[in-house]
Amino acid sequence: MKNRLKLLRAEHGLTQADLGDLVGVSRQAINAIETGKFEPSLGLAWRLARHFAQPIESIFDFTDEAKGPCQ
Repeated sequence: MKNRLKLLRAEHGLTQADLGDLVGVSRQAINAIETGKFEPSLGLAWRLARHFAQPIESIFDFTDEAKGPCQ
C-alpha cells in the first residue's frame, strides 16, 4: 500500500522512533509501513491520521493496483 507517512513525518521533524512512541508502535513498525512491507491495522492507521490531523485516505492509498479503487 502506498502512503505519505515518511513525508508527513519529515515535515513534522519526527524520527521513526518519535512517531512510533507517539502512536504506540516500534520504530521498526513505522519503517515497515513507510517502505510498504507492512500494512497498518485500521486502529494504527486511525492513530497516525489523528496525530497528523489528516483523513486516513490522505495518508494511505487504498487502491488495489490489480483491481482499481476499493468500492
